[in-house]
Amino acid sequence: MHTKVPAPELKRRMSRFRDEMSGKDPEWEMAAVFSKINQYYFTGTMQDGVLLIPSDGDAEFFVRRSFDRAEDESNFPVIKKMRSFRDAASEINNVPKIIYTEKEIVPLSLMERFTKHFPVEEIRGVDNIILKLRSVKSRYELDHVREAGKIHKFVLETVVPGLLKERMSEADLGTELYRALIDEGHQGMIRFRAFDTDFVLGQIAFGENSLNPTNFDSPSGFLGMGTSVPVLGSRRRKLKNRDLVFIDVGCGVCGYHTDKTMTYVMKDHVSGEIADINNRLYDIQMETAKLLKPGAIPSEIYDTVMGGIESEFLKNFMGFKNRQASFLGHSIGLQIDELPVIAKGFNDPIEKNMVFAIEPKKGIEGFGMIGTENTFIVTDKGGESVTGLHPGLMAVE
Repeated sequence: MHTKVPAPELKRRMSRFRDEMSGKDPEWEMAAVFSKINQYYFTGTMQDGVLLIPSDGDAEFFVRRSFDRAEDESNFPVIKKMRSFRDAASEINNVPKIIYTEKEIVPLSLMERFTKHFPVEEIRGVDNIILKLRSVKSRYELDHVREAGKIHKFVLETVVPGLLKERMSEADLGTELYRALIDEGHQGMIRFRAFDTDFVLGQIAFGENSLNPTNFDSPSGFLGMGTSVPVLGSRRRKLKNRDLVFIDVGCGVCGYHTDKTMTYVMKDHVSGEIADINNRLYDIQMETAKLLKPGAIPSEIYDTVMGGIESEFLKNFMGFKNRQASFLGHSIGLQIDELPVIAKGFNDPIEKNMVFAIEPKKGIEGFGMIGTENTFIVTDKGGESVTGLHPGLMAVE
């Protein structure tokens, strides 16, 4: 059962937010939070409403629906009922000229309805400030990450080999995998920050289907159910002897995710060359994980690891043909694709208790996408995996 986010946890998050805001803009007066994920982060519930955070005084969560559920679920101290933004505005003595909000998330029409009653002169973005806060996890959050990782490891490394049967479709595997994750405590869905990106599980593909292009920024690919619903897996692609099985899925507990990729080979061991490539990818993962220490710079980690990879090996590394991802890993938490990213351009030092998914992969023509992905917590000694360290290409009889 999902328990309430503790009141001290919510208080700590709000205090950190105000400190970050004051560091960015000492004159800031108010922030407005609309997105369900950020509302959950600050209040412990997801409702239709707006969280107003003044630079001084109490933050207030105005809820249109469901006020009753918000009160039942949340330890947030000030929750008020509203019918429209007019009600919220009526309780604000002085609407500031500048307001900070989630410019990457809030639809224009919603903002127009809001500013009808909050006639601000300028809207500034608060997205990256909140993402920065969310990137460093508390003990409470890490407990959920570890539980998700435990489920992830058990299902992908222990349960899945027993699910794989010749003649089953990708969709068959997807439904059985989903049930297995749910049985172990998975929250039932995974969330992404990227616009218009929804997944039930992640990417499930047999053989060369894992090399298909997608609209998602990922090294790998898949077909999914069809053109209009590119999720889960193909009904038509059946599993056969010597097939590669590629599974890249998320797992979540109480909102917090881990990310893991495992590969399997049906009935027969792979060639020595493919096994050697996979072992090299595993080494790259572990090299990257060792560098996940407080103070390390993500872009420098990326340059260091990429600079040590042989030029020939870079062909189809982190993708296939002309579709190659320009990162080695990504932060993860309430959403799969958080910031910072192990890539060029990310120059702020990482901090202890950040969480990263590291995913070196390589496309093999005629075979599929191989590689590994695990989720690591940043510690003084380097990244600590919470999802296991199996190298993949598990042979399934």
